[in-house]
Formats: sequence, structure tokens, C-alpha cells
Amino acid sequence: MAFNVNEFRTQMVGDGARPNLFEMEMPFPAFSAPANAQTKMTFMCRTTQLPGVTLGVVPVTYFGRELKFLGNRTFADLTVTVINDEDFVVRNAMERWTNGLNSHSLNVRNPAALAPLGYSVDAKVTQFGKTGDELKKYKFIGMYPYDISPIDVDWGANDQIEEFTVTLAYQWWEAEEAGVV
Repeated sequence: MAFNVNEFRTQMVGDGARPNLFEMEMPFPAFSAPANAQTKMTFMCRTTQLPGVTLGVVPVTYFGRELKFLGNRTFADLTVTVINDEDFVVRNAMERWTNGLNSHSLNVRNPAALAPLGYSVDAKVTQFGKTGDELKKYKFIGMYPYDISPIDVDWGANDQIEEFTVTLAYQWWEAEEAGVV
């Protein structure tokens, strides 16, 4: 029956997944960050996304009728919001990373970033349940930042902590289900 609340409740496993129970693990290339930047990022990453799925469509017209065929998969960029504390570790690491990809004044790449995949990393976003168990994990392959937002400073912005966003490109993602190897 469509309007049976008890049936709906029996289908809602664990009272529903909660968007605030997540963690992002992202290493930084050696040329861009101190050793504690990865740990700092795990704590300072305030928002991110679990990836969506986009499959392309190839339209072909035949005798005036459009037929649709399956195209290629595309991967949307990932955006993270980072809390900025007074040591600027994550912000500095992101700035050094992008500067290593293309320096500000010389328009060159850091030699350490020239090694095969030397400028990209593999990152993970893990969704947790209310008991602390891992529910789902996504691994992002070949990730690197290409946009760091400005941080607005304002004399009237009392009782606030700075934040900034970073947009990251990646090659593809892989999903890991809980209990599946």
C-alpha cells in the first residue's frame, strides 16, 4: 500500500544516511606540503560530495527519428570547502600545489611534478553510519586542484572562521561498498 507509514519505516535502514558523517583523505604531492597537511585536510574539509554518474548520449537521426545510443562516461569535478585556521597549512599546501603545476611568474612546472603522475594524487571520501561503521567509500584517481577560491576578509565579519573552496579535477572514481572486497 502506497500510504502505509510503517512499511516506509521498515524500508528506512538505520534511520537514513546522514550527510555530516563523512571524512576526506587526501595526500598532497611531496613538493607542495609539509607532512601534516594530509592529516590537517582530513579535519578541515567541511564539505565535499559523493560523486554522481553521468553517461553521455549519442543522438543519431534515422529517417527523421532521433535514436539515442549510449556514449562515454564523464566525471564532474569535485569541490571541497576547507576551514582555514591560523596556520594556513591546507591553504598554503593548495597554493604550492597549483604553483608547482604552473608557477606564477615563469609559466613552468615544478620538476617534481613532471614525473609520471607527479602532480596528482588519489583521494578518498568515506561515508560513515551513526555507529561509526564505514557505509561507502569513493576513491578518486588522479586528482589535482585547478581552482582555489579567494578568502574574503571583512572588518565587520565577527564570530566567523574563514573558509575557502577548492575545485579538483580527477580522472575517474571507484566505489567501494561496505563489506565487499
